[in-house]
Amino acid sequence: MASDEARPGPGLGYAPRGGPGPLEVANAATVVIGPGGTILGWTRAAEELLGYPAAEVVGRSAAMLLTAPGDRLRAAAVARRCRTGASWAGTATVRTRDGRRVEAQLRVSPPFSLDDRECFLVSAGERQPSHTVSESVLEGLLTRSPIGMAVMDTELRYVWMNDTLERAGGVPREQRLGRRLSDLLPGLDAEQLEALMREVRDTRTPVIDHEYTGWSWADPQRLHAYSTSFFPLVDDEDRVMGVCYLVMDVTDRWEARQRLGLINEASGRIGSTLDIERTAQELADVAVPSLADFAAVDLLEPVLHGDEPAVLPVDPRPLMRRCGLRSVHEGAPEAVARLGEQVGFLPPHHDSRYLADEDAMLIPSLDPDDEAWAREYPERARTMREFGLHSLLAVPLRARGVVLGQAVFLRSRNPAPFVPDDLLLARELVDRAAVCVDNARRYSRERAAALALQRSMLPRHLTGGIALDVASRYLPARIREGGGGVGGDWFDVIPLSGARAALVVGDVVGHGVTAAVTMGRLRTAVRTLADMELPPEELLAHLDDWAIRVIEEEAGDQAAAATVLGATCLYAVYDPIARRCTLARAGHPPPAVVTPDGDVTFPELPAGPPLGLGGLPFEPAEFELPEGSLIALYSDGLVESPDQDIDAGMARLGRVLARPGLSLDELCTAATQSLGPGPPFDDVTLLLARTHALTAERVASFEFPSDPAVVAQARARTGEQLAHWGLENLTMTVELLVSELVTNAIRYASGPVRLRLIRQSVLTCEVADASSTSPRLRHPRTLDEGGRGLFLVAQLARRWGTRYVGDGKIIWAELDVRPAQPGDDRPARERVAA
Repeated sequence: MASDEARPGPGLGYAPRGGPGPLEVANAATVVIGPGGTILGWTRAAEELLGYPAAEVVGRSAAMLLTAPGDRLRAAAVARRCRTGASWAGTATVRTRDGRRVEAQLRVSPPFSLDDRECFLVSAGERQPSHTVSESVLEGLLTRSPIGMAVMDTELRYVWMNDTLERAGGVPREQRLGRRLSDLLPGLDAEQLEALMREVRDTRTPVIDHEYTGWSWADPQRLHAYSTSFFPLVDDEDRVMGVCYLVMDVTDRWEARQRLGLINEASGRIGSTLDIERTAQELADVAVPSLADFAAVDLLEPVLHGDEPAVLPVDPRPLMRRCGLRSVHEGAPEAVARLGEQVGFLPPHHDSRYLADEDAMLIPSLDPDDEAWAREYPERARTMREFGLHSLLAVPLRARGVVLGQAVFLRSRNPAPFVPDDLLLARELVDRAAVCVDNARRYSRERAAALALQRSMLPRHLTGGIALDVASRYLPARIREGGGGVGGDWFDVIPLSGARAALVVGDVVGHGVTAAVTMGRLRTAVRTLADMELPPEELLAHLDDWAIRVIEEEAGDQAAAATVLGATCLYAVYDPIARRCTLARAGHPPPAVVTPDGDVTFPELPAGPPLGLGGLPFEPAEFELPEGSLIALYSDGLVESPDQDIDAGMARLGRVLARPGLSLDELCTAATQSLGPGPPFDDVTLLLARTHALTAERVASFEFPSDPAVVAQARARTGEQLAHWGLENLTMTVELLVSELVTNAIRYASGPVRLRLIRQSVLTCEVADASSTSPRLRHPRTLDEGGRGLFLVAQLARRWGTRYVGDGKIIWAELDVRPAQPGDDRPARERVAA
C-alpha cells in the first residue's frame, strides 16, 4: 500500500481533518469486512467501481481484490492498528472484475461488533491525480461528508455510526449504540423505517433513495427531508448479519420541489371561475396547510362590485371584506373576522400606503405582548396567545396597477417560523391570485352591465289578458370564459286583438353583451311583426328575412353576425274563444302541453330551420287546448346539458309539470330546481301559460247581408248587447264605431258582414268581410265630403287594426271599459275633447 495513517478519534468516531476534497462522497464504494477478511456487505457503488456484483463477492475473502504479494500483510497491520480505536486512511491498488488495476483511496473504520463478530467498514474511491497532495479526501467520507452511515444488527439496534449521522440526528453516539431507531427519534416515522429495514433484512433486497420527512433533535424548529438507502450485510456463510444504511439530508431539494408543486397546484386551482369571492377562497385553500396554518384573503369593497379602487385609498384603514378563510383548525376559531364580514386589519405601524407602494411583509416571530398589537389589535393579540400564532406573512394583492386587498398567512401548529423563501412563495401565489381576482373583477363589471342591458330588454311584467295566466323564469348560465352568465335567451307575451295572446321564446347563439344586444333586437322585431297580426309561420318567415339582412349588414363584425345566424324561435298564438293554439318554430324545441287531467305531451311540430339560413319554409301546427290546459315554452338549456341528453331532460320536465296542485310560479321554481344546485351550464328560460276560455256570456256574434240597410240593424243589436252587459255608457261610442266599420265593409267588400263584440278588460268590436284589401286611414280636409270613417274609428278607439284570416280580413277596434260618470253619456273621445 502506498500510504497509510491513523487518526484516533473520540469513541467510535473520527477526528476531522481538513476539508472535503474533490472526491464525491456519493460515488464512494462501501464494503463491510468480517472475520478472516470475509466480505459481508457490498454496495452498488462498489460494484460500479470494481465491476463485481454482490453475488460474486459476498462471502468471499477480500484478498481476491488485492494485487501485490505484501498487501495481505499490510491489511493485517491495518486491522491491528484500527483495533486500537483509530481509523486508517491510505491508498492501495485493487483488481477489477475485468482484470484492470485501479489505484483506490481507502478508509477503514475502527472495528464494531455485529452478531458477536468483529467487522470493519471500508470506504473506497478511485484516486484522482489531484489527490496525490492530500490524503484527507476519504477521511471526510466518515467525518465531514453529508452522508450519514450506520450499521444495525439483526434486531435493528445500532452497532456503529459515523459522525455525520450523530450530528444530523442530534442524539449522542453513546445513547444510540445498542438501541433501536424507534427508541431514539420520535420525530421520525420510525415504524416505517424499521419496516423497510426488516424487509431488506428478510428479502436481502436493497432499498435505494427512500425519501421521508421528520423532525430532528439537532434542528427541532424545521421539518427536514432525508434520502436513505438500505442494504443487507451478509457473511461468508450467506447469513444476514444486519443492515447498513446511508442517509443524506435533502431538505433544500425537497422544499424546492414542494414549492414548485404548490405553485403548479395553484395554477390549476386558483382562478377556476370568474367569481371574485371564490377565487379569493381558492387562494386560502391552496395556502393551507402547505404554506401556512391559517390564511385570510381580504378584498377592498369596490373590488367586490367590479369597480376599480383608487391606487391610494384615502382612509388610512381602508374598508375591506373577508372573502377567503382557511385554517388547520376546524371552523377557523382563531379568525377575528368571519367570511363576509368587514375587516380593517393592516400590519402594525402601516396604513393604506402599504397596500399600494410597499412590498410583502415577513414577521418571523410574533409577540402578542408587543405594544403595537396590544394597542391596535387587542383581539388579535388574544388569539395569538390562545392558538400559538407565532409567525406572519402579509402580502398585498395588486394586479395591473390596481390595489385589490391583501392576504395574511400565519403559522401555529408548524413550529418553524416563516423564512424569506416562504415569502417568495407567498408572493408567487398571491400574484397569481391577484391576476385572477382582477380578471374576475373586470368580468363582473362587464357582466353587470350586460345583465342590466339584458334585463332592460326582457319584459318586466307579463300579462296574458283574459286568455292566459302566465309565469316565467330566466336563469343565466354559470360564469365562464366567453361571457357566461349573460346569454341570449328571451321570451315575451304579446296581447293581440280579439282577446288572443302570443307566446314567444327564442335563443340566440353565444353569450355576452353581443348576444344580449342581438336578443333585444330579435324581441323588438317579433313585437313589431306581431303588431301586424301575422300568423305564426308568416311571422317567422319575415323574422328570417330580417336575420339575413342583419347578417349581411354585420359582415364586418363576425361576432355580431354569429349570434344571429342559427338563432331559434318558437311563436304560438292562443285564441280563447276558439280554444285553439297555432304554433310555428324555427329550430326551437317543441312546447310541452299538460291537459287538465295531467297528461303531458310534446306535440310534434314541423321542424322549421333556425333563423338566418333562408330558403326554407316554416309550417304551422294547430291544436285545441281544453280550458285549464298548461302550455310550456322553454329554451334548450332547461332540457339539455353535457351530462344529459335532450330526451331525458324533456322527460324530467314533463314529470315536474304534471305535479297537481301547484301554481304557475311554483311549477317554474320546481322545474328550474330540478336542474340541480348551482348555476346551469346554459341559459335557462321557461314560460308557462294556463289557458282560459271565453264563454258565450263574453262574446256576441252577428252576421248581416251586404246591404246598406243593415247598418241601423247592426247599431240596434250593438246597443242591446251593451245594455245586457251593463255598458250603456259606451253605447253611443260603440254604435258610431259599428256604423262606420259596417258601412265600410258593405261599401268596399262583398259577401256577408260579420260583427263580433268581445267583453274583457277592454271592449273589442270586430267587423269581418270577404275582402283582402287593406283599409287606409286618410286625413280629410275640411271641405271633403268623405274619407272620415277610419279617421273617426282611430279617434274613438284606444287602438285599432286589421288582421287577415283565411276568407278575408277583420277590422277591429278596442275601447276602455269603465263605469260612466253620472249624467255623462257622451262618447269617450268627445269627453276628452271637451
